[in-house]
Amino acid sequence: MLAGACWLPVVALQLRMRDLAARAARDGCELPSQYHCCMRWWFVLGWPAFAAVLATFWLMVAKPALW
Repeated sequence: MLAGACWLPVVALQLRMRDLAARAARDGCELPSQYHCCMRWWFVLGWPAFAAVLATFWLMVAKPALW
């Protein structure tokens, strides 16, 4: 659930960053500050999502007795 909760906003951020980058390339200007703000949030949300995927993988491989 943690990975999904982090992944959904990341998809929206990626789409927003794609549009901002395309607009900057089309206009021949630098990336706007909004792009860098989205990138920071993308990075921050990526860590817990990655950790959740690793934990899920570990649980599937190790099969620990939890109860």
